[in-house]
Amino acid sequence: MDLLRKKYVEAPTKGYLDDQFLIAMPGMKDDRFARTVIYICAHSEEGAMGLIINQAQQMLFPDLLVQIGVIEEADAIRLPDQARDLVVRHGGPVDRSRGFVLHSDDVTVESSTPVADEIYLTATVDILRAISAGRGPKRALMALGYAGWGAGQLESEIIENGWLTCPADPDLLFDRDIDRKYERILSSIGIDPTHLSHVAGHA
Repeated sequence: MDLLRKKYVEAPTKGYLDDQFLIAMPGMKDDRFARTVIYICAHSEEGAMGLIINQAQQMLFPDLLVQIGVIEEADAIRLPDQARDLVVRHGGPVDRSRGFVLHSDDVTVESSTPVADEIYLTATVDILRAISAGRGPKRALMALGYAGWGAGQLESEIIENGWLTCPADPDLLFDRDIDRKYERILSSIGIDPTHLSHVAGHA
């Protein structure tokens, strides 16, 4: 997280896309981002970093905890409901083996970085230990990998009608209805997905 924090989160100039949803438009040229919703964790003159929130990994959270040595395999059945039910998401094509937890501010660790009011990002195993022990934040989203853009790249993609933007709703961010998240977020800003090709932008 150190390089990410230096490049994006601690950049001197914050961007207007912080704490926004990026919604892929039908004309998205990159198939990896087709019908994706991305939560922008940090945006500055240096670039942008975000997490795809509507693509689930096949790996279950208890299996991930076992794989990285947070718990023993025999302890997986003893995990609290929040840990057992946490969906591991595909956060993006960059650093796909690296984990990120986006979470509410009721529980933080030393490495937690504020993203928005009441929302933090943590990329260390401490937060996973807290979740597995039932001492984790009330709301959490786990992702492997992230989406990143260089200076000016994301802005160009928005101008080219690749993305629709809107303020992030924490309820839609953290809920676990992944399959319908794309349509529900569009509906929340008054857009019928079948009419999306006619929409040029939304700020």
